[in-house]
Amino acid sequence: MSAAQATPAPVESRGTTSVPAQVVARIAEQVASEVPHIGSDAGGVLGVGARKDFASRPSARCDLYGRTAVLTLDVGVDFPSPLGTALSTLREHVRERVEHLTGLEVGRLDVTVSWLDPATRARRTLR
Repeated sequence: MSAAQATPAPVESRGTTSVPAQVVARIAEQVASEVPHIGSDAGGVLGVGARKDFASRPSARCDLYGRTAVLTLDVGVDFPSPLGTALSTLREHVRERVEHLTGLEVGRLDVTVSWLDPATRARRTLR
């Protein structure tokens, strides 16, 4: 092995690594699904093909502005869990994990709650 091969090139001259916005969105979907009480978005058209469950990932969209990611999540939430706490935990977890995994800064994180999953499916009788 020659001396040129043994010494790595300086970091500045090694090139760049870019992560496409669609990949950042998929990462955000996966890490959002790790948060308790958070499920997939409602999805579907007029209720047909809806994915209202906690076994699939929420949907996410990402726009990149340089090294800053702007994320939008559409989720379902267990109810009656404390919504403020659940969404705060979601935002914190997604922001921390996306920044760690991609090296990007999450500048903005919008969350839409498209459905709530009631603790009981039984309807109460009206009095």
